[in-house]
Amino acid sequence: MGGVDSSVAAVLLNKAIGKNLTCIFVDHGMLRKNEFTNVLHDYECLGLNVIGVDASARFFGELAGVTDPEQKRKIIGKGFIDVFDEEAHKIQDVKWLAQGTIYPDCIESLSITGTVIKSHHNVGGLPEKMNLKLCEPLRLLFKDEVRRVGRELGMPEHLIGRHPFPGPGLAVRILGDITPEKVRILQDADDIFIQGLRDWGLYDQVWQAGVILLPVQSVGVMGDERTYERAVALRAVTSTDAMTADWAHLPYDFLGKISNDIINRVKGVNRVTYDISSKPPATIEWE
Repeated sequence: MGGVDSSVAAVLLNKAIGKNLTCIFVDHGMLRKNEFTNVLHDYECLGLNVIGVDASARFFGELAGVTDPEQKRKIIGKGFIDVFDEEAHKIQDVKWLAQGTIYPDCIESLSITGTVIKSHHNVGGLPEKMNLKLCEPLRLLFKDEVRRVGRELGMPEHLIGRHPFPGPGLAVRILGDITPEKVRILQDADDIFIQGLRDWGLYDQVWQAGVILLPVQSVGVMGDERTYERAVALRAVTSTDAMTADWAHLPYDFLGKISNDIINRVKGVNRVTYDISSKPPATIEWE
């Protein structure tokens, strides 16, 4: 939980069943900077009964050394199910598991030609061992429709207008294996980019934005010293339903400022690029 879809689903169900709803927010260690604390606070303000679970050490352990994107997604998907299963056993008489699955998730996970575009951890049903039924009230809606539902429910705009964020989080924005140090670098760079979009009044003009940590190092100069550090790519797109997307034509002055800020303030990064690929042929996320 934590994104627009999960939040709208939670508020919708809270209207329907009230205190019978228990929200579980899992920190897999690959959320945005301070996101675990901020989302828990937002949910409490919405009157939701929410349990926060820090499972980051568990996920980092299971992902150690894994580089294949689909394998990463499947490990994280299984980890989510395992954590939800453990938490469900602590609550009496649980019969349903609700998810914020939306229509594009189902489309991308569907195999028509024998190839799945991307596995979404919230698509494909639940393991029999959980002995739960699945509730997905938003499954046939696109993102813009989900936001309309959220506004009808009176949710605050800063939650409704949040950019989409992948369930596996920063794990699919780190190309290659995942380590806590790489996540720290990406969180810091991403925070500068997203806050910059807000400060420049560009956040609401963009459908989705984030930073990707590339599996390359390059030569740079800091002061009089030679550096050999990481490169990152900024990604920002415009879209209405995430099925197609165009790269966002952000102002050069803004991109220059963000590049300088990331290189000067994020230890371990000495090069910033901007991804100008559209979907198709590229997907919004790199993995």
